[in-house]
This record gives sequence, structure tokens and C-alpha cells, in this order.
Amino acid sequence: MSDLFTPLQPERDVYTPSRLNREARMMLERGFSALWIEGEMSNLSRPSSGHWYFSIKDDSAQLRCAMFRQRNLLARFSPRDGQHVLLRGRVSLYEPRGDYQFLVDHIEEAGEGLLRRRFDELKTTLAAEGLFAVERKKPIPRLPRRIGVISSPTGAAIRDVLHILRRRFCSVPVLLYPVAVQGAVAAPQIAAAIRRASARAECDVLILARGGGSLEDLWAFNEEIVARAIAACSIPLISGVGHEVDFTIADFVADQRAPTPSGAAELAAPDCNEWLRHLTLNSRRLSAAFGRSLASRRNKLDWLHRRLAQRHPGIELRQRAQRLDELEQRLTRALRQQLRHRRAIVAQQAAHLRHASPAVRLAAVKGRLQVAHTSLGSALHRRLEYLKTQLRVAAGTLDAISPLATLQRGYAIVSDAQGHVVTDARNLATGQEIQARLATGRIRARVEQTLIESKE
Repeated sequence: MSDLFTPLQPERDVYTPSRLNREARMMLERGFSALWIEGEMSNLSRPSSGHWYFSIKDDSAQLRCAMFRQRNLLARFSPRDGQHVLLRGRVSLYEPRGDYQFLVDHIEEAGEGLLRRRFDELKTTLAAEGLFAVERKKPIPRLPRRIGVISSPTGAAIRDVLHILRRRFCSVPVLLYPVAVQGAVAAPQIAAAIRRASARAECDVLILARGGGSLEDLWAFNEEIVARAIAACSIPLISGVGHEVDFTIADFVADQRAPTPSGAAELAAPDCNEWLRHLTLNSRRLSAAFGRSLASRRNKLDWLHRRLAQRHPGIELRQRAQRLDELEQRLTRALRQQLRHRRAIVAQQAAHLRHASPAVRLAAVKGRLQVAHTSLGSALHRRLEYLKTQLRVAAGTLDAISPLATLQRGYAIVSDAQGHVVTDARNLATGQEIQARLATGRIRARVEQTLIESKE
């Protein structure tokens, strides 16, 4: 009896190692999104499969990592033990051994990689704000009155820029804004120099110049403070930073990018030899055009002199006066002749008007109108009498055949309940309700008997 009252034990959910590792892996992969991890590489293994297996560690912990062949083929360098690297990937678990590991999608060297990531993030942000848009870039003047250079006063870049400017157009003055181009103070100094040049408006174009170097060396030109100073600058700015393969944030924001500082100087200053060739050519063209124009005007002046001698104003004036007198006489004769003609026409029209006076015609029309009025009254009276007679005859005929006249003689019109006229007693049944229309009013009745009369 005691077994009947023993409480039931809950059913046990027993895991196998495979199930536990599988669910642990799923929880890890769902719980963590893609991560960036930085640390020192150790225990690097490269089996024949092409996959990489290694550990990443810091001062107090380490993490097993795996980078499969289709991913490590995209790596830009060959890693080695002891190298400081930056990894991107996801957390997972290797089920057969239950090893917690990090699956790597991307690997790069930590120092330059960090800077490259900051570069890409800032580039994306500024591009979204429109700082790289073509429509906001200002045109570079063809012949600046003064050129400003923002660079180190002791570097090779300023010497190259000054050499190119002196060779291309030595008469254009150059104003140097000295700044540091490398180190922690470089970016604030460059931004301040750009703002100062924009506020003073002493130059028509600015050159931002620095020689080549690594990404770290050029980093001052990738700082946001410099980019926003360039975007806010009211003076067109040419970026000549690094070598042709180097790109900085300043290159994207600047109004024009040059591959080198020397290239920036060539863009800022026109070629004086080319300008001299153009000026010489234009001077020759102007002289030739002026000579042709002068010769043409001299010929025209000679022709006008000859024509003036042939047609002196005094002679022309006398001829015009004589012609005017002649025209005046012709006009007077024409006016008199026209006046006589008009008078004759008026007299003729007056005679016609008297002959065709409307008074005579009005009197005749009035007589005919009176006769027509009298005839119309007589005809209308005869027509009315005739129509009255026709109406009386028609009314008498209508009264003779009208059903209402029949009703006046004591007859009635019998119809059933639906209003159909009854002409045959055989169509009625005993007890059926009928109506009878009299000369005055209606009556309702019920059939008690139908009698069929013989037609013999």
C-alpha cells in the first residue's frame, strides 16, 4: 500500500555530449554578433588543407581561433607568431572536442588596421554628410593674384612647391602658412591655418602640401578637424599630400586633389610660357584684325568723301526744294479736281434720294397693310365659325358612342376584383366578388348565381 502514495519522480532530460555542444554552439553564435578582437598571435598552424589555426592572447587570457582557406586567401599579409593583429569574426564552438573558438573572417595588422578602420569610418560619415559632393567644390582660378601654401617650412614639399611656382609663373606672390605636418599637434595646426587663411582672404587659392610617408605619417590629414576646416574654407583649396598612390580624407574634401605637392603647384599656377605664347598669338591676331579694320574704314572714308563731293548738301537741298514746290502744285490741282468730283457725286445722290423717297413707298405699303388687315379679320372669323360647327358635330358623334352616355341610360360596366371587364357570365364563379361602374359611382357585389341564356 505504501507504493501507491509514493510521489512521482519528474522525468529526467538527459543530454549527450553532442547535444550539449550543439546547443552551446547555437547559443554562442546567436548571442554574439560579428566582433573585432585585437591581440598577439601565437601557436600558428598551417595544415595542408590551407586553413589557419592559432591563438590570440593578451596579458591575462588567450582564445583559440580558426580562419578557413576561403577567408585567409583574402589576407593582405602573411601572419606570424608574436605579431599584433586585429581580427573580425564570430564566436563559435567546435563540437567534436567541445573547444570554445573564434571563427575569423578578416585579419589585418593591428596598428595600420586600426587606422585604416578609422579612415573608412570617417570617410563614410563625411560622404553621407555631402562633404565629398562634386557640386560643393569651388573652381580653381586660372590666374591667381596670390597663392597660399599650408605646409612645413622646413620640409621637402615646400621646396618642391616653390620651385614649381617659380618656374611656372614667378610673378605670382606666395604666402606660407607654416604648420607641423606630422605628430599630435599637426592636425590642430593645419585646421587653424586653413581657418586663418579663409578669414583673412589674402589668397585666391590655397595649397595643402606634404611629402610621402606611411599611413601613420600622413594621419594628420585624415583627422576630422582638418576635413571640416577644408569644407568650411571660402578659398579654393588644392590637396597635394603624399605620393600619387596615397589618398587622405583631405584629398576627398578638397576642391581638387593633386597626386603630389609638385602637382598641386602646377594646378595652382598657370604656365607663364603658355600664357606668353597665347598673348603673343593674340597680339598678332589683334594687330592683324586692327590693320584690316583700319584699312576697311579708310576705304569707306575715301568712298564717302567722293560721294559727298558728288552729292553736295546744297545741291541736294535745292533739288529737294524744287521737288517740294512741284509736289505742292500737283497736290493743289488734285485736291480741286477731287472736290469737284465729290460735289457732282453728292448732287447725283441727292437727286436719286428725292426720286426714291421712302415716304411714297411707305404710303403704298400702308394701304396694302390696311387691306390685308381687313381681309385677315374676315378670314379668321369665317375659319372660327367653321371650326365651331365641326366641333359641335364631333361632340354629338362622341356623345352618341361614348360609354358614359350608355351608363346614363341605366347600363353598368361589370369587372372582376382585378379590374378586368366581364362580358361572359361563364367567366364568373359563385361567391366571386365583382364591381359595377354606374353613371354615378361604383358598387361592389358578390355572385350568387350565374344564368347562361341561350342565343336561339
